[in-house]
Amino acid sequence: MCVKSMKINIICPSEIAYRRFMPALTKASCFEFAGVGYHSSEEVEGKYSDDELNLKVINSREKTQKFIQEFGGIIYDSYNEAILDKDVKALYLPLPPSFHYKYAKMAIENFKNVLIEKPATLSYSELDDLIRIAKKKGVALHENYMFVFHSQLSYIKNVLEQGEIGDVRLYRIAFGFPFRGKNDFRYNRSLGGGSLIDAGGYTIKLANYLLGGNSIVESAISNFTNEFDVDLYGQGVIKNEKNQVAQITFGMDNDYKCELEVWGSKGTLYTNRIFTAPVDYNPQIMIRKNGVEEITKLDRDDSFLNSILYFKKCIDDENIREKNNKEMLVQAKIFDDFKQKAGLSW
Repeated sequence: MCVKSMKINIICPSEIAYRRFMPALTKASCFEFAGVGYHSSEEVEGKYSDDELNLKVINSREKTQKFIQEFGGIIYDSYNEAILDKDVKALYLPLPPSFHYKYAKMAIENFKNVLIEKPATLSYSELDDLIRIAKKKGVALHENYMFVFHSQLSYIKNVLEQGEIGDVRLYRIAFGFPFRGKNDFRYNRSLGGGSLIDAGGYTIKLANYLLGGNSIVESAISNFTNEFDVDLYGQGVIKNEKNQVAQITFGMDNDYKCELEVWGSKGTLYTNRIFTAPVDYNPQIMIRKNGVEEITKLDRDDSFLNSILYFKKCIDDENIREKNNKEMLVQAKIFDDFKQKAGLSW
């Protein structure tokens, strides 16, 4: 239970901030929403054409006003202004990935704790630099792969550890969604777009989690089309020191999939909302043995709220913060290895 709440600002009035972060934050008494910063034209210069830039600034201002009307708080006329507010000790950064390092670094250097959307940075070296500065400043950095904090994941891990489906022979993980429109940042290389950065990171995170936390990339493929200069879908194999294997596949021009399948010596476990279970959704786990299927309906959970509360634990507890730092660096290392093996140059 929090005795005193910490003020937190949002840097960028993004869709996920409005739809998922704010509803969860209203349940977290440890934090007090202070306001939203939208970008000035100088802060995103070089990322858009002049016409696109003017439209982005107008849309961002309108989205920010919608935030304030619904949730209160104040409007900051730039990211910098929101970051430098001395009364605010925490920031949520749901920016496009290419902006993460710049603004997280600015925030951390000004003694702000940072909850940042995945991936925290576009490279291991950038993340290592942020963590080094955060340690020096005594603040926390937390990467928001919120699905890890949903109770269905601990349930699945317990089922596997109890040997319910025998020895694991294969993990198969798939995450992909239909084309979201050419103006979406995911299809813009200068904004940090690409299926590996967006959907692929989820599959890598889950694969490493299930494989024990110290896995390596065996193979990696990224696929392109002529229309975009970012990868639209990809596949890979990740394994651990025991030669247990996870096959991962992901994409952002695909039929929707959000699946985990675990094939064991005595049975198979399957679930279809492993990354994106909404707050009001009861995940279902299916276990099939010798053709007989048993479905278990799990409790609802708020993974976004749980991630926010874990962020507060990282702020308050240096040991938890250090553990989280190590886990983020492992993810970044596997991510870099996958990128290299897939021949991606960004």
